[in-house]
Amino acid sequence: MIRCEGLVKIYKTADLEVVALQGLDMVVEDGELMAIIGNSGSGKSTLLNMLGGLDKPSAGKLLVDGQDLLAFGEKELVAYKRDTVGFVWQNNARNLIPYLTAMENVELPMLLRGRRRRERAKELLEAVGLGDRMRNRLSELSGGEQQRVAIAIALANNPRLLLADEPTGSLDTKTSNQVLDLFRSLNRSIGITIVIVTHDPQLARKVDRVVQIRDGKTSAEMIRRVSYAEELALMDAEDAQREAESHIEYAVVDKAGRLQIPAGYMDAAGFKDSNKVRVEMEDGRIVLYPGEDARKTG
Repeated sequence: MIRCEGLVKIYKTADLEVVALQGLDMVVEDGELMAIIGNSGSGKSTLLNMLGGLDKPSAGKLLVDGQDLLAFGEKELVAYKRDTVGFVWQNNARNLIPYLTAMENVELPMLLRGRRRRERAKELLEAVGLGDRMRNRLSELSGGEQQRVAIAIALANNPRLLLADEPTGSLDTKTSNQVLDLFRSLNRSIGITIVIVTHDPQLARKVDRVVQIRDGKTSAEMIRRVSYAEELALMDAEDAQREAESHIEYAVVDKAGRLQIPAGYMDAAGFKDSNKVRVEMEDGRIVLYPGEDARKTG
């Protein structure tokens, strides 16, 4: 369904360049339910915008459903956004028109396609569990119900791909789980490919596969594993290891030459039980050794 090869995105202003993606590679199979995770600024939302036809790569190859998005003109992009892809945003104001009912909101994409299918709108609202809320306006719906309407809108024109950008970011834990269960149900029942972007690894537990983006590239953690809880735990462990490897500990030296050694270093190096340290100069470095009393105690 999706193939990204060497994807690069550079945003330019008058005197500044920001590299959002730098050689990203990714493949998503047809009918897959997957999550893209990463810290803020990692490039995940930039990628989603390009998959949705809302932005163009600076370089690389981007194919969705066999279509080369880099070769599209404006007319082809409009048709792609209307017919091939559906989008669910975190902010409901981007998904919904407040003065329309739930039914009218779902009908709108079909009207823009030149057809009016009220029965299709009813089916979609029933599929997302809002069969009894069709005539309600948005002010009469909860946040979770509004997000369900947004999902129904995204499915209105039978897209092949559904993209969701932080779809549970403004919802509580219980409602978030309900929305994610709905994504899984739709994926299983109608076979639509779903890509969810989230900054929360815990939300990625309900999907088939997790791809992590770091510094504008996909990390190596793309392999299917027996347990996704284990997969996410491994991601966290690898992040912690990288942080530890790049961590630098500093100590403040006052004007009298006094310094305070970090507690962790005191324990590890045998200084804990010492009230004196031996100071030596070695190859231009000041090196501290435990004093004689520390060596006597082991």
